[in-house]
Amino acid sequence: MKVKGKHYRTIWLDEANDREICIIDQRKLPHQLEIEKLKTVEAVVTAIKAMHVRGAGLIGVAAAYGMYLAATEASRENNFQNSLKLFAKILKASRPTAVNLEWAVDRQLKEISKGKTAEEKIKIAKQTAIRIADEDAGHCRNIGLHGFQLIEKISKRKKGKTVNILTHCNAGWLAFVDHGTATAPIYEAVARGIKVHVWVDETRPRNQGASLTAWELLNHGVPHTVIADNTGGHLMQHGLVDMVITGADRVTRSGDVANKIGTYLKALAAKENHIPFYVALPSSTFDWKIKNGVKEIRIEERDADEVKYIQGLCDGEIKKVLLTPAGSPAVNYGFDVTPARLITGLITERGICKADERSILNLFPEKKK
Repeated sequence: MKVKGKHYRTIWLDEANDREICIIDQRKLPHQLEIEKLKTVEAVVTAIKAMHVRGAGLIGVAAAYGMYLAATEASRENNFQNSLKLFAKILKASRPTAVNLEWAVDRQLKEISKGKTAEEKIKIAKQTAIRIADEDAGHCRNIGLHGFQLIEKISKRKKGKTVNILTHCNAGWLAFVDHGTATAPIYEAVARGIKVHVWVDETRPRNQGASLTAWELLNHGVPHTVIADNTGGHLMQHGLVDMVITGADRVTRSGDVANKIGTYLKALAAKENHIPFYVALPSSTFDWKIKNGVKEIRIEERDADEVKYIQGLCDGEIKKVLLTPAGSPAVNYGFDVTPARLITGLITERGICKADERSILNLFPEKKK
């Protein structure tokens, strides 16, 4: 995607030194566009934990690049394999809910094992990381091509009037390598001349909607309005939402979806008001091992200070402000699970399907076993 006319991906290898990983530090957005260089596995882990990078797809790609750095660091240790496994374990533990991270690390381990020498293993790790990044961008592009058709149908039904789409959190290109998932159909619709308007949930406590999704849409020229998280139901009651599209961090083989906290409430409101609720995701976000999302998906509990404090621009500086009484405790669940029964459909790189095991496996027959 473009920022002020310049194309960016969210993560790439530095042209001058291919053992340094460049990322957009998302903590500084929307007020500062700052490129950070990650030179060690420890730096990658910190970037994932502290949300310099975030979003299911980007976390997975960052972990893939982290494994490339892990291979280079392991080559300097006495036991390459033991060191690599330790780095893999540390990377996997950095964010527990998004399945893409574990998927990318395991894929790297499998590919790296094919190398005979440390040099071969490093080369394979680099090539695999680049391949995973390119696949992520390609999958998101295809999600856009499939998903825009849903927007197009609503546009035709409304005789060309604006299609109002509500989204939650950020599942745009900042959450992946390029294009995004929930936003990819929107960008494709805009490119084809379809009138759209996006309601952007602020997404407390870290405000990824207000700071990231709004910034993306603004740079891309997409009409949008930022709303408080609790506004969605009211808009739906008054016919101001035509469809909901969110992303996902982990999806079971039966169609349950873990996504940013608050997604479940939007799905309930959409169901009550007969509004289609879609989830856009690449296949790397499926967890093929589990069926019951509420019982089996581990929900990350983050630092309570993310609830107690808010960050923004003040007098030209990015500052944190305490919202609550200093002595009041807070709890910060990062995600919730939306049951499949509340989801109209899943938009994947292979097409759109219902949120049930049979429909999902029809798209991914190789996963039936």
